[in-house]
Amino acid sequence: MITQPTFNTQLQAFADYTKPGVTRKNLAKDEHTQFSLICLTAETKMPEHTAARNVSITVIEGHGVLTLKGQEITLQPGVFVYMPANTPHALRASSNLAFLHT
Repeated sequence: MITQPTFNTQLQAFADYTKPGVTRKNLAKDEHTQFSLICLTAETKMPEHTAARNVSITVIEGHGVLTLKGQEITLQPGVFVYMPANTPHALRASSNLAFLHT
């Protein structure tokens, strides 16, 4: 995990679909924020869950659907979603999907 004051990278270079399911690569973390690259292989489903903190996702590559409070949001490169803490959400990848999770 990178904890230095500055960091830059090409996020697609970290995308990893070698294992089925969900892969998480921690990129940077401090006492307030954590940045991770989340990769889901095609047809992976994450059941409904919540996060104790505010979360944002920015799609890097691939396609899927995020169900957020009952509303389906199409995920594709460039899509940004903000979720307040404790918001129920579920995810389904229709192709290999990578997003920045903050």
